Amino acid sequence: VVYAVWAAAWVTWNVSIICFYLEVGGLSKDSGLLTFSLSRHHSWWQEHGPGCVHKEPAASLGPPDSQALVPGIGCTLEHGYVEALHSALQILVALVGFICACHVASVVTEEEDGCRRR
Repeated sequence: VVYAVWAAAWVTWNVSIICFYLEVGGLSKDSGLLTFSLSRHHSWWQEHGPGCVHKEPAASLGPPDSQALVPGIGCTLEHGYVEALHSALQILVALVGFICACHVASVVTEEEDGCRRR
């Protein structure tokens, strides 16, 4: 039952990620909403997406910049679409898990009812 609740929460989170990256409902992937404007982090897929040419920044003697990677060039898909597809896959896996969790919960409940009747 706990896993079924978790799977439902996971589906909800991934639907919000899809809406965020596809800019549905006034959301913008360029806003600092996901990081609460506290971080300069960005999507891993932005540099490592399918077909992207990955470049490392030039070496320097100064302190390393935590987000110094250069965005990928020549990507087959824009990183927002890859994020949305990744979230859609997560939703499918969570739905299968939710169905299995509900089935297991019903089987366990039926077994407990059978034990009480004896």
